Amino acid sequence: MIKSNNVVAMLLAGGQGSRLKLLTQEIAKPAVCFGGKYRIIDFTLSNATNSGIGNIGILTQYKPFELNAHIGIGECWDFDRITGGLRILPPFMRGTKGDWYTGTANAIYQNIEYIDSLDAKYVLVLSADHIYKMDYRKLLKYHMEKDADVTIATIEVPWREAYKFGILNVDSDNKIVEFDEKPKNPRNNMASMGIYIFNWDILKYYLKKDDKNRRSEHDFGKNVLPMMLNEGNKMYAWVFKGYWKDVGTIRSYWEANMDLLDKNSGLNLYDKDWRIYTRTKHLPPQYIGKNSVVRDSLINEGCTIEGEVNNSVVFSGATVEEGAVVNGSIIFSNAVIKKGTVLNKAIVLENTIVQPNKRICKEYEDDICLIEQGSVSIEQEEALYA
Repeated sequence: MIKSNNVVAMLLAGGQGSRLKLLTQEIAKPAVCFGGKYRIIDFTLSNATNSGIGNIGILTQYKPFELNAHIGIGECWDFDRITGGLRILPPFMRGTKGDWYTGTANAIYQNIEYIDSLDAKYVLVLSADHIYKMDYRKLLKYHMEKDADVTIATIEVPWREAYKFGILNVDSDNKIVEFDEKPKNPRNNMASMGIYIFNWDILKYYLKKDDKNRRSEHDFGKNVLPMMLNEGNKMYAWVFKGYWKDVGTIRSYWEANMDLLDKNSGLNLYDKDWRIYTRTKHLPPQYIGKNSVVRDSLINEGCTIEGEVNNSVVFSGATVEEGAVVNGSIIFSNAVIKKGTVLNKAIVLENTIVQPNKRICKEYEDDICLIEQGSVSIEQEEALYA
């Protein structure tokens, strides 16, 4: 069992997420909406809550206003506590010097005093831009059983995607013998999930050592972890068995939303033993009209559905007018799909009004259409906005 005064979680939530294009133009990637009512960061925060973690620092940087407003004081995840709980940790002036977080390791380095103040023995480093459900207590138990200095959560990824990740090469006991950051020719497909648990005294030593290296990018995968491995620290891989997706691109974001509609995907929002918590908008119930058709879809509160919705995720307050057809799409909050319009594999941004009698993306193509007010951008191949 995790003791809340033994572990502090540090949640890296400052990413720009530029590959998500319009979705992150005005907000940080962890604040992007997901699954009809959530935000991406809700999954990691809920994992921490369900795992019994009592202290969590959230390191923000890129356009944090909406993210900070969503998190608040952490009451939705039971982190609004007098002692400990949740803290937002933006970059700050250190004496006469002030810097942005220049890398994942630097972000933790700049908050050494915060971690020291909690008298933590272990530091759990997390990313705020993945969709998954994980019990961090299992990771800590494994770390303690191995008497490790650092343990890295790993997952097998498709071979064709292995070059995108930090790849771990291990011995028969899962002890890490090589850390290969985004290799051109990976030797295996055991990828780092960007989830690490460290003994704090050891991590603090290496953070300070890395900070003095002017040639370092101050990144865990590129610098700190390889340095720790080269100097003989005990590093182990913990293999995660479950759903996990890095929603770093428009296509992976769309796929993860569609996975919510697949009972066999492993991404179950209806698990009463592992709830995903979020800030509610307190909207009225959805309205499904008498002539509407809704199949295999998530329709959130405050929606008005008069048309046809198939295999889609519809966020709060959205409207699908009579005669409109939505297939395999994601409709953000307060968007309106006017009558006669047909959408196939589209992502419609918040407050967008899609004019009547449009056909957006051909049904038989593999494109994903990203739609904002007055424009459509196409992911992969060209499509018609006729």
